Amino acid sequence: MPQAQLYFLSDQYYQDFPDDKLMQNKDVIDGVPHNRPCFFAFEDSRITDIYWIVPISSKFEKFKRIQQNKMKKYGYCNTIRFGIVLGRNTAFLIQNMCPATSKYLTPYIDKNNCPIRIDGRVAADVEKNARNVLAMAKRGAKVIFPDVFKIYHKLEQQLLQDT
Repeated sequence: MPQAQLYFLSDQYYQDFPDDKLMQNKDVIDGVPHNRPCFFAFEDSRITDIYWIVPISSKFEKFKRIQQNKMKKYGYCNTIRFGIVLGRNTAFLIQNMCPATSKYLTPYIDKNNCPIRIDGRVAADVEKNARNVLAMAKRGAKVIFPDVFKIYHKLEQQLLQDT
């Protein structure tokens, strides 16, 4: 999987892994469904066929306020990170990340059929913080909204069946 690339999640994923805490796949704008949100993906450290995907939101100001509130309360916030995507300020919602495999991911490509990527520094920051949040979740902290470990184990089973 290419580094720092963005993806969309398939409808099948939501059918195979129903979880009301997952960010919904399609926004409806003017009555038309759009593939939203897009996700930044990076490999799992144990099973490289599983990717951790972090949704990206254009609601920058909303998530900046949430991050500032967490900073006041806890002194830090690694569940929301910020960067520029396609020239716009965006929020990377680590608190909403989930695992997926390539069968559920569709590359986000531009009109010239080129993949949309993010700056390597932003990608490194998001991945580092996501791995830290994941480690906290493994120790029992409620820092990720979806039940990511339930989904992860189902993906692991799928991969075993496919081999």
